[in-house]
Amino acid sequence: MPGMDAVRAFTDLRRQEAASPKRLYAVDAWCPPDSPAADISRLTEIAVAAVGSGGGHVLDASHIIFPNGAVTLVLILAESHLSIHTWPEEDLIAIDLFSCGTIDGERVIRELTTALGLTGMCVAQLGRGAPTRDAV
Repeated sequence: MPGMDAVRAFTDLRRQEAASPKRLYAVDAWCPPDSPAADISRLTEIAVAAVGSGGGHVLDASHIIFPNGAVTLVLILAESHLSIHTWPEEDLIAIDLFSCGTIDGERVIRELTTALGLTGMCVAQLGRGAPTRDAV
């Protein structure tokens, strides 16, 4: 669990961003066997740096390494979350960044995919959030 001090530090930020546009960035790509994605410490370091480059704030991180070497990494952000899943037997990686507020999601994705050496990328962006109350 993230420390409550970290959560409290971003309470005002969350209030300000509540009405901001929300966006999901979904990336599917080829992940070469020599990619740093196979090393959970390095993957976490790269993901945290990418979030920082986009102006985001990491509150907590969690990961699991499966017996086949696949990893799942989740970063809890003040601006929402970033998840990364790998399938080494297929050289595949899936990255989801759900963002709100002032974080530059495009930059986060660009920095992350470049540092991981990904190829054959399919990047989709989807606006998220309920319709405005006036539209209902």
